[in-house]
Amino acid sequence: MPLVRHVLHVTVAAGLLAALSVPASADGREGGRGVERETLPARDGWAAADGGTTGGAAADDAHVFTVHDRAELVRALDGGSDTPKIIRVVGTIDANTDDRGRRLDCEDYAVDGYDLRRYLAAYDPRTWGGAKPAGPQEEARQASARRQAERVELSVGSHTTLVGIGSGAVLKGASLKVENADNVIIRNLEFRDAYDCFPVWQPNTGGLGDWKSAYDNLWLRGATHVWIDHITASDAGRPDAEEPTYFGRNYLRHDGLLDITNGSDLITVEWSRFADHDKAMLIGNSDTATGDRGKLRVTLHHNEFSSVVQRAPRVRFGQVHVYNNRYVVPPDAHDHRYFLGISTESRVRAENNAFTTPGHIEAADVVKSWNGSALHATGTLFNGFPVDLVALNNSYNSGSEHDLTPDVGWTPTLHGPIDTAERADRAVARGAGAGRLTAHADRITTPSTD
Repeated sequence: MPLVRHVLHVTVAAGLLAALSVPASADGREGGRGVERETLPARDGWAAADGGTTGGAAADDAHVFTVHDRAELVRALDGGSDTPKIIRVVGTIDANTDDRGRRLDCEDYAVDGYDLRRYLAAYDPRTWGGAKPAGPQEEARQASARRQAERVELSVGSHTTLVGIGSGAVLKGASLKVENADNVIIRNLEFRDAYDCFPVWQPNTGGLGDWKSAYDNLWLRGATHVWIDHITASDAGRPDAEEPTYFGRNYLRHDGLLDITNGSDLITVEWSRFADHDKAMLIGNSDTATGDRGKLRVTLHHNEFSSVVQRAPRVRFGQVHVYNNRYVVPPDAHDHRYFLGISTESRVRAENNAFTTPGHIEAADVVKSWNGSALHATGTLFNGFPVDLVALNNSYNSGSEHDLTPDVGWTPTLHGPIDTAERADRAVARGAGAGRLTAHADRITTPSTD
């Protein structure tokens, strides 16, 4: 039988825009119905619990928008209001633009005499020491960073559907924040290069100090009932590995691709692609955030993690179901660390996932534990061979961490059929990511393997 995400109708992808489009008014509002009003199917992961996720499906015609640039997107988002709304993204929207659409560079945000060379001279550890940066250049950096944040941080409110139209819908340079919002759908969008012009030096991070950047491509903070489907998130040709080294550390310009933190709950992430990045996905941001207990319930299925160094995902506290995902390390990668991060009080069930790596990466490198205690992992394929991730972790445990137990204390009930890792690997390679959706006027599907 073909692997199909739902029993849905299919048409040719090239006809997507024509099939979905209806005439828009001069202010960008439009009427009509289409896939933008589609809601999360029943039982499709944690976001289907407790009433499910409908996004902006209840929006009236006055709150259905088609947006082509940052100014239109900002107006449609309405400051993150809770008014039900549907926002259809067409083409590439660059967040680093002014209100007239003029491209902004880092120099345009710099104020109060901020200059990277002066910043480096002021806080060189050989002369500044290990104290937190303070003084004129740090104050100027903060003021400059605030100016960029005003442009690139975009808030999504409750009861919102944000959907890309066609195969080329892109949010470039944006940091999309779903903060203290409920009932949000984000689909068929590429998130590209959330680039921080003003990273901060943190002298004591990791023992040697490190650079910290501000922006995730997509950040769920205190968000509930969120469905993320067919997105692509990456650094898109501007990887941190190509940035210079200062104070002996890589000058990081990007943070996470998708972070789920601060009590976020009931999240489904599916058929998406996370690529070409260091820290891909963080679920739970602190070992001391005990308020996250009972929350951070997340389902990840049919996603691809390709050329990411770590955090695919790293989990604290949450009950996370990770099934039928595809993990790929390219042959020339030499900085891979791990995929599944098992941290404080996390309860991860990893079922039928496929990992493909070059020969210098061992199966024991798939899992890393920091104060973790449990991982249920079955049906795993590593370079085509079945492996027991828990047994491998425990065998290679250096003694710095406790062995993991396979008893995570819960069993997922909200999910579709779980396919073999081999079959899912093929399906995800063909169907995951933005611009891959094919559509009928009332439903969306993902191509099958057959």
